[in-house]
Amino acid sequence: MDSPLIRPFAGLRPRRSDAAAVAAPPYDVLSSDEARQAAIGKPLSFLHVSKAEIDLPRAVDHYAPEVYAKSAENFQRMIQLGVLQRDQRPSYYAYRMIMDEHVQTGLVAAASVAAYESNRIRKHEYTRPDKEDDRVRQIEALNAQTGPVLLAHMDDEQAEALLAQATAGLPDTDVLTDAGVRHLLWCIDDDRTIAQLSQVYNRMPTLYIADGHHRSAAAARVAAARRPPATTAATTGGSAEFFLSVIFPARQMRILDYNRVVRDLNGYSEAEFLAAVARCCSVQPCTEPCRPDRPTVCGMYLNGRWYRLEFPAAWLASADPVHSLDVSLLAENILGPVLGIGDLRRDTRIDFVGGGRGLAELERRVDSAEMAVAFAMCPTPMAALMRVADAGQVMPPKSTWFDPKLADGLVSHVLD
Repeated sequence: MDSPLIRPFAGLRPRRSDAAAVAAPPYDVLSSDEARQAAIGKPLSFLHVSKAEIDLPRAVDHYAPEVYAKSAENFQRMIQLGVLQRDQRPSYYAYRMIMDEHVQTGLVAAASVAAYESNRIRKHEYTRPDKEDDRVRQIEALNAQTGPVLLAHMDDEQAEALLAQATAGLPDTDVLTDAGVRHLLWCIDDDRTIAQLSQVYNRMPTLYIADGHHRSAAAARVAAARRPPATTAATTGGSAEFFLSVIFPARQMRILDYNRVVRDLNGYSEAEFLAAVARCCSVQPCTEPCRPDRPTVCGMYLNGRWYRLEFPAAWLASADPVHSLDVSLLAENILGPVLGIGDLRRDTRIDFVGGGRGLAELERRVDSAEMAVAFAMCPTPMAALMRVADAGQVMPPKSTWFDPKLADGLVSHVLD
């Protein structure tokens, strides 16, 4: 743990008067069509940077060179207009999100690529090469990281106390987004507090990637490509050796369900499918939408009717942290052997619906005949995610949906 885990940086931020107009959902939450709609009448929305295809003809491929060129053009225009302004000195930033009764407060910092490469910053998902390539091209086009990686740390009273002090005054940024989430940001630029935060966070043994595996992997690739020959991340210390992150205490983070919808019943009739499912778990009809209330339980929506599925509780006792996950129980007992879906990352017959869209979205997808069956999952606990990461394993795709989501555009990390 010789190299720093995090360090301050001179953030690029919207001026106070433009912050609400700039703040946007993360690039990977909205489809291109949804982003086009969301950006109507919002010329300063960061969607023009993070999803620049919305400013080009629909026929243009989302990964075409002109998309990244347009992103860079829009980014530079916002800087030239003074909408985005860079802080004069390296700073940390306290970041708070408030959604209804839920509140979480974390630290915006530049996280170490060296720590990522040594597994001190731990992963729990595979990445897709095409998605990595997309983020690499975006970083290189802008010479900046604009989408923060969501990180978590174990309980640390001193870290939380320092952030409580830093957020005692009025925030520099206070934005309420269309999603109903309030985003507040405080710039921490005094030497004493910066030193204290650096000391407390850099002594942490590990951080966990909650969301942003493609962003962190892309940042590591950009760093490696920019290193002088015969040097390592730990020795160069350049800005590219750190990536934009927001670090929250794990206990404050909220994970919603990440549900599954499947296009067909793999040749089974409805009765045959129900019988096949009943061979691996109990199946009980429900008179209302079934939202799972505990592990080993999931809801199933089929032909206008909800069912409660319950797997044997003993299956949770598996010593393997991945096999004991509810998403694994469903995949290994129903999605694979019954529905014939072996590769959740590539099979086009399955899709995933974040819990923020509600169970009504599952009903809509099935009732429209777009999908044949839907499964409502119990949210994956944060502790389970960390167990998987500590074991050096990976979770099934789309196992966690963190909510609320960070806003893009409130702080960017410029590479010098």
